[in-house]
Parts: sequence; structure tokens; C-alpha cells
Amino acid sequence: MVDVQEVVLSAREKQCLRWVEEGKSSWAIGVILEVSENTVNFHLKNAMRKLQTTSRTQCVVKARRLGLITP
Repeated sequence: MVDVQEVVLSAREKQCLRWVEEGKSSWAIGVILEVSENTVNFHLKNAMRKLQTTSRTQCVVKARRLGLITP
């Protein structure tokens, strides 16, 4: 189980997760944040690794439940 005190998401990881929550694709998030799609995927994969999840949706839900991202 992930200990919330050990998980620290970067500002960019949080931004990407918030846009995933809004249903945006990696490409669309890249356009919004003015970075490449690969960069978005890099940040999302890091967040997924930190939260020990296997999907973007699962990662958003877990981050929300742990209070790591807020509305």
C-alpha cells in the first residue's frame, strides 16, 4: 500500500492528472501545456509509478482519494 506521506507528485504531474480527469488525451494535454505528447506521457507514467497504479484513470482516482490533487 502506498503511504501518502511518501508520495510527492510534481506540479506538472498534478497538472497532467487534472487534465486526464477532464477526459483529455495526452496529445490534447500537450497542446494545452505547450509540451510534447511524450512529455505528458512521461509525467503520467511517473505519477502512475509513484502511486503504484496501472492506468491513468486509476491513478487519478487514487491521487484524488489521497488528497494529492484537488479541484
